[in-house]
Amino acid sequence: MEMRISQGLETAPEAAEIRKAVFIDEQGFENEFDEIDEYAFHAVLFSEDNLPAACGRLYLSEGNRFIIGRIAVLKPFRKMGLGEKIVMALENKARELGGTEMELSAQVRAKGFYEKLGYSPFGEEYFDEYCPHIAMRKNL
Repeated sequence: MEMRISQGLETAPEAAEIRKAVFIDEQGFENEFDEIDEYAFHAVLFSEDNLPAACGRLYLSEGNRFIIGRIAVLKPFRKMGLGEKIVMALENKARELGGTEMELSAQVRAKGFYEKLGYSPFGEEYFDEYCPHIAMRKNL
């Protein structure tokens, strides 16, 4: 498998395709793309057959704190540990850029996945569109 990380969504059209398939088509979100996509780093993991399989994005919030999000894995590639590979790659990129803390907004149903990767919830649950989310953080 090959991981590619580039800056700006226009340099990672495969990430846009994966996010559309997972978040818009599958989960019904409407507001998937935003201005952050223009400057965020986008990771795309390609399968052995060079097919886009998973993605995520990373951007600087303030100080040395980075935000990760839009972690998505296409259905045929789930249960293979690819989400974890995306998160680890984005954490490594944050470290490379001087990051010391990570934050994310997790769908509540994915909270356990992020806890296994060392993230801790903080604050109250909230809704993003119709879906319950929880803020989580991790020190690098």
